[in-house]
Order: sequence, then C-alpha cells, then structure tokens
Amino acid sequence: MKQVAIGIDIGGTNTIFGIVDKNGDFISRGSIKTETHPDHTIFMSTLCEAVKKMINESEAGFEVVGIGVGAPNGNYYNGTIEFAPNLNFKGVVPVVDFIKGKFDFEVVVLTNDANAAAMGEMIYGGAKGMRDFIMITLGTGVGSGIVVNGEMVYGHDGFAGELGHVIAVPEGRKCGCGRKGCLETYTSANGIKRTVFELLANTIEHSELRNISYNELSSKMIDEAAKRGDIIAKEAFDYTGKILGEKLADAIAHTSPEAIFLFGGLAQAGNVIFEPTKRYMENSLLNIYKNKVKLLPSELPPGDAAILGASALVWSEEENIQHL
Repeated sequence: MKQVAIGIDIGGTNTIFGIVDKNGDFISRGSIKTETHPDHTIFMSTLCEAVKKMINESEAGFEVVGIGVGAPNGNYYNGTIEFAPNLNFKGVVPVVDFIKGKFDFEVVVLTNDANAAAMGEMIYGGAKGMRDFIMITLGTGVGSGIVVNGEMVYGHDGFAGELGHVIAVPEGRKCGCGRKGCLETYTSANGIKRTVFELLANTIEHSELRNISYNELSSKMIDEAAKRGDIIAKEAFDYTGKILGEKLADAIAHTSPEAIFLFGGLAQAGNVIFEPTKRYMENSLLNIYKNKVKLLPSELPPGDAAILGASALVWSEEENIQHL
C-alpha cells in the first residue's frame, strides 16, 4: 500500500493542506480560512475536521504515515505555535497535542514555515543529496531554515535560524518584532517597497514608480519595472541584494553551506535579485569561502511548496524514529 503524508501550512489568512506521496505527488488538497478563528480551539477543530473530510473523500489505497505542520513561530521541540504576531490566536497554541487527540498517526510534527520549506527542498527539491545548506524565504517577512550535516538546526529551544531578525543596519528601520534594523525590514517584499520610497524621496530620477501609492505598490511591480530598465527599481534591487548578500556572507561563516536557496515572491524576480546578492555576498566573504557556495533558486513549485515542505517533515521524522 502506498505510504503518504499530510502536509499542513498555517498562514495568517489561509491554512492549506494536502495528501502527498514520497515522490511529491499530490493525491488531494484543501484549505480553510485562518483569520476567522481567533479562538485556537475553534480553529484547530475546524482544521482537523477538514483534514478528516479530505482523507475520507480521497481515493482509497494509501496509508497515512503522519501529519506535518509548518507555521509561523512553530516550535519543533514543543509542538506549539508560540506568540505568532501574524496569527489571530495569541499565546501558545498546542498544535501537535491537539492533532494527536484527533488522529491516530505514528508521526505528528510541527516546525516553523521556513524550516518546513528547507525540509521540502531537501526531500523534493534542489537540495536532494545535500547535507549542508540554507533556505532563505523572501516573502512578506524573511525566514530561514539551516541544515547542517543533514539535520535541521533547531537550537536548544527550537527557535534557531531566525536570520530575518539579525540586525542588518544598526538603529535602522523599525521592525514588526519591535527592534530596529532587522534584515526583514530591508529584504522582504515590504522591505523593498520601503527602499523604493526612500529612493524616490531622496532623488529626482524619473521612474514609473513615482505615480504608484505605497499600498498599491508590490514587489512584482518593482521587479517588472527593473526589467524594463527603471533606474529606481534597479537601484532598489541592488540595495536589497547588498544587504542580503552581506548577511548571507555572515551566515556562510557560521555553517559553511554547500548552497543557499532563495524562495518566495522576491526570489521570483530572478537575476535582478540573484546577481547583486551573489556579487555582494562574494565581496563580503572570507577568502576561504569565496566561489564555493552556490546561490540557487528553490526548485519547489511556488503554489505547492508550503504543503510539500510540511509533508516532508513527516518523512524526516519517520526516518529519525527508525534510527532510534
């Protein structure tokens, strides 16, 4: 009988889930709204019922090995979401314990969304066969998953690898975490928007972006403008690549990875973000690391990456259990 995993990605607006086999092929998928459930018990009950319905309505002939969950501020050790700022339910949410109370599966595991993406890259994507790599997610925020010697790095408390909240510019831009100058404030989709508006305010260069309000502007618009040769858009990407490349050089000194993968909306800009990031990264590296670390786009399909990453947690956890 074919073995499958269920992957769940809990987002600020929507929670998506699917049944995935070991090859990364989908058997079924579904979604529910996250934001309509401020009480986590109501949300978790709704989620479990939706997953049960998906299983019951799917084709027969498979064995569910377990459930993997990716979520903001997900703690692998505790199986909890802890004080996630972009979720309506606050405090500590015991996700794994709740799911275990509703399902009788061998494996139920949770981690943060960036770690899940890294695991998905290792199981299904471009990091197959790699034992040392870093996944950087460039979306509304900036996340990271760090793999060393084939193992995800969680640290002593489950929260290792928050590269989005290293200080990139001391006393720089205000961050949603309450501090100033975090990498996320410069290299996320919102970060590059802030860069564009700073450039527009400080220069008189012609730009097609001048007539677009902040709320209307998107990173995709900046990407498209840059590819048409817009000076402000190109400069914004260069500055974003500078900040990101310099911080990636620091990360390389810590773990000496074989590759760094960029994933998310900003990474889909392609060469306009990869070229400056690589250039500034190499310029900032100690000589022993130069020209050794590949900077690569994620090979996970954008629409399915979150579910694939969450489901990959199950296969990894199953392997760990077998080795005990």
